[in-house]
Amino acid sequence: MSSLQIQQVLAEMRSLQARASGVAETPVAAAQPSDFANLMKNSIDHVAAMQNQATALADAYEAGDKGVDLTKVMLEVQKAGLAFRAMTEVRNKLIDAYTQVMNMSV
Repeated sequence: MSSLQIQQVLAEMRSLQARASGVAETPVAAAQPSDFANLMKNSIDHVAAMQNQATALADAYEAGDKGVDLTKVMLEVQKAGLAFRAMTEVRNKLIDAYTQVMNMSV
């Protein structure tokens, strides 16, 4: 994975984080370096929160709560699953990049 590809992945992750938090991304904010570990922790926390929300909705529907619509439950479960799969793919790409860097001869 080249340096340009890594920068593109990081820029995309920043963009996704900005969209998820509801903050409009500005070119100045995109140019600033961010703490990678903090970014990953926030992303993992967001995915975990989505999964917890989907589980809570499913439990409420199963318990017979009249205010919970089956369509909303299914959408939330699918969104949580998709977010988890995307996070897993990002993790796999990062591990692959790390492995390639470690295998480089100096």
